[in-house]
Amino acid sequence: MRHSARLAVALAVLASTAAGCSSSGQSSGASARKPDRTTVTSCGRTLSFDGPPERAVTLDQSATETLLELGLGERMAGTAYLKTKVAEEYRDAYRRVPVLSPDLLTGEQLRAATPDLAVASSAELYAKDRAGTRAELAELDLPSYVSAVDCPERNDPDKTAFDLLFDDYENYGRIFGVEKRAAKLAGEQRAVVKQATRTADRVEGEPTVVWLYSVYDDKPYVAGKGGLPSEMSRLVGAKNAFDDVDEEWPEVSWAQIADRDPDFIVVGDLSERGKPGDSAEDKLAMMREHPTVSELSAVRKNRIIEAPGIEMDPSVRTTHTLGLLIKGMKDLGHVR
Repeated sequence: MRHSARLAVALAVLASTAAGCSSSGQSSGASARKPDRTTVTSCGRTLSFDGPPERAVTLDQSATETLLELGLGERMAGTAYLKTKVAEEYRDAYRRVPVLSPDLLTGEQLRAATPDLAVASSAELYAKDRAGTRAELAELDLPSYVSAVDCPERNDPDKTAFDLLFDDYENYGRIFGVEKRAAKLAGEQRAVVKQATRTADRVEGEPTVVWLYSVYDDKPYVAGKGGLPSEMSRLVGAKNAFDDVDEEWPEVSWAQIADRDPDFIVVGDLSERGKPGDSAEDKLAMMREHPTVSELSAVRKNRIIEAPGIEMDPSVRTTHTLGLLIKGMKDLGHVR
């Protein structure tokens, strides 16, 4: 099942969008707005633009590929933090964007690129020891966007994680003046999500799943409550085994994973980060060597689904992993 990032929209990644002088800043209230300004809200901050940004910097791969999908490669002054292989449909456009850092971006690196907008899928990338806090960047008159998926508490509680992801697309459309492209992308992916919900009616019981994102110093990080993995599980009639943990990516122990005894495990591949425990292969080896986890039925019977780790984050590619989830559940016999 192909997600919409593999549709014809990707062919327009190098097309130039409407030109315009961009002067971006933070607006503290309606009185500071000009009638011709574009204003959006991102995780509690109001961002205001005189015109479409021309030197956007993305702090992580998820944000990078989303902007490339919207055909904004020529509006990007830099990218950073590669986690997995760049999707084939974005590779040519990605090569044209300056890589400011293959790892986490520092404040110095960000400022050196002279951006007029910073974009990230996760709020944690805006930290003092990373790109700088959003407050610090606001003092430099640099607007900072964070995916709405990463701050659900600041959004309509009735919206799902996918709803918030599609809100991101529409906000990017307004910011960059590519509303039609953004609406088309959101519409295509809404259709994928709607189709996925039909799987739930054909699922026997409610199989449980652990989403294993990363392992650091032998400490597993899994999907907790909220976020896209829990929403993907719910959509297809499965249950995230750690959905009772009120944290998006909690650190747990191998013993806790063993206690949950999931019916199957989704393993994220983050091999481009290059650290021990990042690749799917490393995670599988750790589970098979662990004295307790290796005895789980999901591990012994290889009831494993592999997925690019970036697709567990707020990403234009997340609907692709939704398809991988459905296919994997069918292969494992959970779907009639």
